[in-house]
Amino acid sequence: MLQNEGRANGCGLHLLHEVLSVAGRLLKKKSDSFAEIFAVPKKLTYLLAVLAMLFWGISFVWTTIVFEYLEPIGTVFIRLVISSLLLLGGLAALGRLQRIRREDWKLLLLSSVFNPFLYFLGESFGVKYTTPTVSAVMISLIPVVTPVAAFFLLRERLSRLNILGLLVSFGGIGIMMAGQRASGESNLTGLLCLLFAVGTAIGYSITLKKLASRYDAFSIVAWGNLTGVFLFLPFVLIFDMDSLMNVKPDARLITSILLLAVFCSSLAFVFYAIAMRELGVSRSAVFTNFIPAFTALFSWFLIGETIGIYKIGGIVMVVFGVFMTQIDHHRLLDRFAVKKKGGDH
Repeated sequence: MLQNEGRANGCGLHLLHEVLSVAGRLLKKKSDSFAEIFAVPKKLTYLLAVLAMLFWGISFVWTTIVFEYLEPIGTVFIRLVISSLLLLGGLAALGRLQRIRREDWKLLLLSSVFNPFLYFLGESFGVKYTTPTVSAVMISLIPVVTPVAAFFLLRERLSRLNILGLLVSFGGIGIMMAGQRASGESNLTGLLCLLFAVGTAIGYSITLKKLASRYDAFSIVAWGNLTGVFLFLPFVLIFDMDSLMNVKPDARLITSILLLAVFCSSLAFVFYAIAMRELGVSRSAVFTNFIPAFTALFSWFLIGETIGIYKIGGIVMVVFGVFMTQIDHHRLLDRFAVKKKGGDH
């Protein structure tokens, strides 16, 4: 298992070297358009979307490794510090860092309270008390629950597929919970923490709508992560300072934190933002179905997580439920109508 872990970390560091080389070339590139700098061929857009899901999928495994050394609050704090330095430094060097207007700082602060602050608290403690795969499956519920919240808060229309997908997904969670209780792998506290993270992600999505109309995704993530650093700082000083001072870092810990900060807190967001720009929100959201599968694969490969029949069944149901909520039912009905009309002739 340690041999597999070392091999994976080595591949991650090699990929990090390649990414930094590309970043160096980008810094030398002159362009008046931010979109032009990050423009990619259409075929590569799909690769970037898959890579973003892979990074977010394996993040649950790397987080589990870091928790062997550090507590959740300290882990997120270090991750955000590194990510903020990378994003703010890179955007500033490119001359593409957008400054937040004074009237928008309250909205940015509220957005940052939801994510990264409250979201990472819920997700991190959820990972600590469950398994990486269960955590990934729970977090994948975000696109399922968001339309329901939008129905109650924003009065947006809720389709039957949304409702059916929600029921199927929660049925999958019920199956996993039954398996978890039977094996004693996780507890209710972890699942509640993850549900809390899902709720904060919805709040983040709602507040993000206004910011997204005024600033690009890269600057929002960069400033949001920096704000998150200051939100976490008092809690680190009060609750986690002893843990951070007494930790004995080794190559395994340092590598896992760097990979989390660079790939999961920085590059994944950049890659997904590019995918959304090129493919649109709905088509890019479909790729989130890959996250639990990637997590299950890497959890089994790197840390030896057991993937039993309950977990497999639950994952399949949740992913299928998420997929159902992302189907454009109007377009689906139009296609059936066209086929029926063609058949009548």
